[in-house]
Amino acid sequence: MNASQLAQYFDHTLLRADATPADFAAFCADCRRYGFAMAAINSAPVRRVKELLRGSPVHVGAAIGFPLGQTRIDVKLLETRLAIEDGADEIDYVVNLTELKAGNLDYVQREMASIAALCREKGVLSKVIFENCYLTDAEKRNLCAIAREVGPDFVKTSTGFGTGGATFADVELMVREVGPGVRVKAAGGIRTLEDALRYIDLGVSRIGSTASVRIVDAFREKYGE
Repeated sequence: MNASQLAQYFDHTLLRADATPADFAAFCADCRRYGFAMAAINSAPVRRVKELLRGSPVHVGAAIGFPLGQTRIDVKLLETRLAIEDGADEIDYVVNLTELKAGNLDYVQREMASIAALCREKGVLSKVIFENCYLTDAEKRNLCAIAREVGPDFVKTSTGFGTGGATFADVELMVREVGPGVRVKAAGGIRTLEDALRYIDLGVSRIGSTASVRIVDAFREKYGE
């Protein structure tokens, strides 16, 4: 792996509520310069970020129902549709954990299937955020089983706004349970090169991080280009 290949694992992230236009400009400059896979943002600034990244291969990704997942399916679908109309190339939505914990797996499956189907129709990638810090292993396995059946592009560990982020144990579980048809994204608290490389070794295809620049710079310092 070289530094450019490592950068392609990263969904570089700016999800702060107080991010300014200057913050977005600097963020997009980093995305463009490093060649990250995606600029991960909330849905409202998609149009702004798409314009800032014009002419770049970096995808724009919108977070939907973020960070709590506590909106109705039709609201998440509307937010998804509007984000895609504004230029989003990828959608990361948060599962309704209340319905999951109530054992209403039909609801969870309907939500996942609806959003994944809309993304497929529009030619954008779909990612399902589990927020594992609030889940039992049985609940994580239930979500993975639904994902195996529905077939979103990715399942994702965390929003980064919960009580915990990605863990190696959770990634191992998710990679094992979803099988080869669904990719896994690790996100939340990934700030070192060592952790990023271990997640890649465990089988993740994407890493969400605010520390993407620092991690790729650390790789260059240690291994060169």
